[in-house]
Amino acid sequence: MKKFAMAALGGTLAGIVATTYVAGPLLAQEGAREANVYEQLDLFGDIFERIRAQYVEEVDEKELIEAAIGGMLTSLDPHSSYLSPDDASRMRVQTRGEFGGLGIEVTQEEGFVKVVSPIDGTPADEAGMEAGDFITHVDGESVLGLSLDEAVNLMRGPVGSEIVITVVREGEDEPFDVSIIRDTIKLTAVRSRTEGDTVVMRITTFNDQTTPNLEAGLKKQIEEAGGMDNVNGIVLDLRNNPGGLLTQAIKVADSFLESGEIVSTRGRNPEDGERFNATPGDLADGKPIVVLINGGSASASEIVAGALQDHRRAIVVGTKSFGKGSVQTVMPLKGEGAMRLTTARYYTPSGRSIQALGVSPDIVVEQPRRTASAEEEEGSTRRSRSEADLRGSLNNDSLSEDEIRQIEEDREKAEKAAELREQDYQLAYAIDILKGLVALGPK
Repeated sequence: MKKFAMAALGGTLAGIVATTYVAGPLLAQEGAREANVYEQLDLFGDIFERIRAQYVEEVDEKELIEAAIGGMLTSLDPHSSYLSPDDASRMRVQTRGEFGGLGIEVTQEEGFVKVVSPIDGTPADEAGMEAGDFITHVDGESVLGLSLDEAVNLMRGPVGSEIVITVVREGEDEPFDVSIIRDTIKLTAVRSRTEGDTVVMRITTFNDQTTPNLEAGLKKQIEEAGGMDNVNGIVLDLRNNPGGLLTQAIKVADSFLESGEIVSTRGRNPEDGERFNATPGDLADGKPIVVLINGGSASASEIVAGALQDHRRAIVVGTKSFGKGSVQTVMPLKGEGAMRLTTARYYTPSGRSIQALGVSPDIVVEQPRRTASAEEEEGSTRRSRSEADLRGSLNNDSLSEDEIRQIEEDREKAEKAAELREQDYQLAYAIDILKGLVALGPK
């Protein structure tokens, strides 16, 4: 027993010695790191003082420090940034859905400003800006070498003023100029309509209005259709939706899910991770859903598409999404400014991160580009003549007037569907999928 006690004690002492032996170098390394950080901060202070004292022109110390802070944040990733008091105020207004500007969401890639997507019905959208466009110049001034915030500031200006943006677009041989008149941007978060028996919900952004707009718009369309029994399904159109509030993305996905995880976030420390789960209740009463996405669908849009796809609640159609799978936290700072800092990545219910990869559609459907020659050809197409157009042709005596009327109504619906295919091929494809699901469903 005495030997056993001695052995145990020896083990304990050995453990203490080993722990002390390992901890010593670790503490030394941590101390060296701290000393290095303070040396670098001293270097920063030295440079700041030299600029203030010796630069060829007098500098504004406040602007100099803000530029240093901005450079530190933008060196991390394209989405971390410093928000001056004015920028922070503008951001708070934008989340409420009304602000002045052009109406485009942008990011930075290879030194140039890249359009994530134009927002529906805004000056940039009406001027023909497209997702994936690169902006190289603003009013003749190059944006190469500027930070994203500096480039965005170039594009700001009074409502009603004109701006000329030089654009490089895939498929175009030369850069070209786009003239845009700045305006007050009033975002309608959700636009709803009915195409045939399908309810189409076009979600343009995720702000404070999104969920209320979605619920009210869907309710209105169902009532106008005469009840859910007369609706064959829902198309959620998230194309060119640059995202917005994480909370709204969770609420929109929850609107169509009865249970299960919607999205999870994982930060630097495992304990900081969060999971968001659906609550009972499905606005669509189990009706099939098709989600439309493209390269302009980013962030919150990808959360919704990924959640509905993973739960097999919707078929995702279109082209690969943008691939912004990171979470930014806005932290207030002294002086009413703020810091937007990337604090986590988000993951779909199946555990996949879409950062830089995007959401891949279940069915890839490209949106054909309309060319001038195709439009001319379409305009020159004449209606073909049939037997019914011939003078003195016999009537059809096998059908009642009601049956003939029904055939004509069905033909009119088919013709409208064909027109939609010309106007918006991806949407028409989504509606065709819903028709097929209903035709194959239980009788």
